[in-house]
Amino acid sequence: MNIENTKAQMRKGVLEYCILSILKDEDKYASEILNTLKDAKMLVVEGTIYPLLTRLKNTGLLNYRWEESTSGPPRKYYQLTETGKIFLKELTTTWDELKNAVNIVTSQKQEK
Repeated sequence: MNIENTKAQMRKGVLEYCILSILKDEDKYASEILNTLKDAKMLVVEGTIYPLLTRLKNTGLLNYRWEESTSGPPRKYYQLTETGKIFLKELTTTWDELKNAVNIVTSQKQEK
């Protein structure tokens, strides 16, 4: 079994939740989202994030707006929709339950 593949799949499983969480308090453009993920040691590349942002927008969880930039072309700023806020709240509850369950399972001494 390839450990790197397993680790990548684990990261992919929480990436949507992380992106929505990043946008919870303020609008951001894709590079800011990517940098936040990288700063948190989430190994993500641009080729992964752009299709995911598009999918989240197409499912009604995100909107975006174009804003002029003083240092280059206009930037597309993403924000949570009301549906996205509700979805994030539900994901947070699920994440907390899952995190607690995993902590219980992984902290138990294995009986033989």
